[in-house]
Amino acid sequence: MSTPGTTEAGGATGTGGGGRAEPDPRVLAVWSPDWPVTAAARAAHVPADRPAAVLHANRVLACSATARRHGVRRGLRRREAQARCPELVVLAPDPGRDARLFEPVAAAVEALAPGVEVVRPGLLVLPARGPVGWFGGERAAVERLIDQVALHAGTECQIGVADGMFAAALAARRGRGVPPGRSAEFLAPLEVAELDRDPDVDRAALVDLLRRLGLRSLGAFASLSESDVASRFGTDAVAAHRLARGLDPRPPARRVPPEELSAAVELDPPVDRVDAAAFAARALATRLHTALAGHGLACTRLGVHARTESGEELLRVWRCAEPLTPSGTVDRVRWQLDSWLGRGGSGTLVALRLTPEDTVVAGALQRGLWGDVGEGDERAGRALVRVQALLGPEAVLTAVPTGGRDPGERVRLVPWGDERVVEDTAVPARPGPVAPARDGATGAPGHAEQVTPEPPGRRPPADPPATWPGRLPAPSPATVPPDPVPVRLLAADGAEVCPAAPDLLDGVPRRVAGGGPDREVTGWAGPWPVHARWWAPDGPGPAVRLQVVLADGTALLLVHRGGRWEVAGVYD
Repeated sequence: MSTPGTTEAGGATGTGGGGRAEPDPRVLAVWSPDWPVTAAARAAHVPADRPAAVLHANRVLACSATARRHGVRRGLRRREAQARCPELVVLAPDPGRDARLFEPVAAAVEALAPGVEVVRPGLLVLPARGPVGWFGGERAAVERLIDQVALHAGTECQIGVADGMFAAALAARRGRGVPPGRSAEFLAPLEVAELDRDPDVDRAALVDLLRRLGLRSLGAFASLSESDVASRFGTDAVAAHRLARGLDPRPPARRVPPEELSAAVELDPPVDRVDAAAFAARALATRLHTALAGHGLACTRLGVHARTESGEELLRVWRCAEPLTPSGTVDRVRWQLDSWLGRGGSGTLVALRLTPEDTVVAGALQRGLWGDVGEGDERAGRALVRVQALLGPEAVLTAVPTGGRDPGERVRLVPWGDERVVEDTAVPARPGPVAPARDGATGAPGHAEQVTPEPPGRRPPADPPATWPGRLPAPSPATVPPDPVPVRLLAADGAEVCPAAPDLLDGVPRRVAGGGPDREVTGWAGPWPVHARWWAPDGPGPAVRLQVVLADGTALLLVHRGGRWEVAGVYD
């Protein structure tokens, strides 16, 4: 274990004379390297010197230092990882286990410094002012905390100190301190891939786009203006841009949650099982988010309080990059309860309370087009949250891109406020070969790979998105009717034009009939066959796509399925 080269920031600990002290931006981050594989190996009693890796969907999510010395890297497929390191121990991912085993680390730090916040298992942060002032400087505080974690948690850690949580976390990975006011300078030479470290926020597509544009460092990205970033890359990129500039991504003024927003329950009889406590936590999470919605608020830091039968008070604070959803709250509470009840010694729980330690106006982190949230956006966000409070979460939905071949399959609706993760879930797996398909406008034959379906959520960082052979190429139709509109495709002599072969029509399209007067066809492209889930009894069956341009400039996407043509989309 190594002591980072921290800086002595005397001003960080000064309290000043008469006036009110300004908020201290200095943050201390404690990072346990390779925590998912460390926790998994510890739970499976794998010796520390054995190469080990945690795999999900046959991809390496995390690997030990020993495995890296054998050439194993994140994102490798299982076969390649085992080819590089035949003695590799393969372990399964388990977020609950990771959180439970990280609790001793958090408890060890908390014994010396208050205000510990678990960002995720393996990383926690706390204000630097307290420990730095108590131990007489940043270097002394870091050395004392490293020894504390090693002694009481039995694991190594690295600590970083910087202005802001993002810079502090990256400094911890490098075991160093960043002088006050120089976080932007520290971040500038780092790779833009550092923006995609947080598993709760998927920025893989943004990082890939920045690289292709030649913006390979955080400094290059930070040099762009915020308005240019918002207009060219989207709203999520604005938050990433602020991180690259060394700024706090959250709004500077946070509302103090009213006392009545806390949700508490007395557990009678006392609870000593995680499943029973988690059941109570689910009801509490619903109450908490209903109360927050009634005030137009969203929670970004959650306090989990518990009292044992012996009178011991337990507290842990969880921080989130985005406002917590009810399901996200339940997950974090369950992980924390698993830590307390699974470690032994905490006894049975007699009371549980959830407290929103930090809140923002609902929708405040969903920045506007130019990077800021206007008053109208805030009012709209509060109104939508209030509608959900009255009618339920499903009453207000928002569209999120997802994977699929047809335009209607490539958008899913999620409740407003839920995590808007872009999913590109692979097609359902079937043993054996899959029927060939054509790749969109190119007409080139493609073959679908046999794939394994993944659970919803983001993929491993290095896992490429599903290819969806035969999917419609960009641009997608601007309008997709909820129900296909039947039409007839006619030749010049009035005969109906139909597919004569997978990639051949039996006539030349000249008119589209249906839903009003016949419309003249001035151009067309295709046809392209689509073979989607042809083996499934409930599958859509074979289909043929055709794009046509009408005399009035309208472009249509037509699909021939079940013996008839349908309008599947309208282009702008």
